[in-house]
Amino acid sequence: MRLDEPSLFRLMAWLSPSYPVGAFSYSSGIEWAVESGDVTDAAGLVRWIECVLADGSGFCDATLFVHTHRAAHENDEARLAGIAELAAAFAPSRERHLETTQQGRAFVDTTQAAWPCDALARFTAIYDGAIAYPVAVAIASAGHGIPLRPALGAYLHAVVANLVSAGVRLIPLGQTAGQRALAALMPVIANVAIRALDTPLDDIGSATIRADIASMRHETQYTRLFRS
Repeated sequence: MRLDEPSLFRLMAWLSPSYPVGAFSYSSGIEWAVESGDVTDAAGLVRWIECVLADGSGFCDATLFVHTHRAAHENDEARLAGIAELAAAFAPSRERHLETTQQGRAFVDTTQAAWPCDALARFTAIYDGAIAYPVAVAIASAGHGIPLRPALGAYLHAVVANLVSAGVRLIPLGQTAGQRALAALMPVIANVAIRALDTPLDDIGSATIRADIASMRHETQYTRLFRS
């Protein structure tokens, strides 16, 4: 579906590294993966992110995004609240829960202040629980009439770009190596988006146990640059 200029500009603003959700301060466990020796170079970073994206939290969040967008588009408030509760509960560790819900809340607050829409206003009026990041972005996208497919692709790209950026700082890698890693992950992003569009909510699940352990071990890591 064609994306008009206003929708494109909104996505570019919301998913820019400058949007004040604090994404730069989270690594989703990559910091521990680097310290433990699981990730030591660009190839290892790509493999790690590919697994998380295709079989872990990335795919789960993509599917939650799809169902949230559809429920918001249909103004189904009861279904939205149920998806929001599920998304918050799905985080595998304390730090991952903090990561997704703090970004989600920051996104809602900033977007309501600068880019208000009825969908977000109605949702926050009926739901006072923790809001996961994909849920927040999906509701805003639907509320502003941004089609599901480009919104989902832009969201996944932003998440992956942030993880690559964390790897660039932690391993460390050069900026060009980081861009090569991001380019290598583009087909994975596209495939995950396609799968998520056809996945029932009851079928989501994670198989990235090492990444989940990394997010738990990070809580007690002695020296840390990131919050997760």
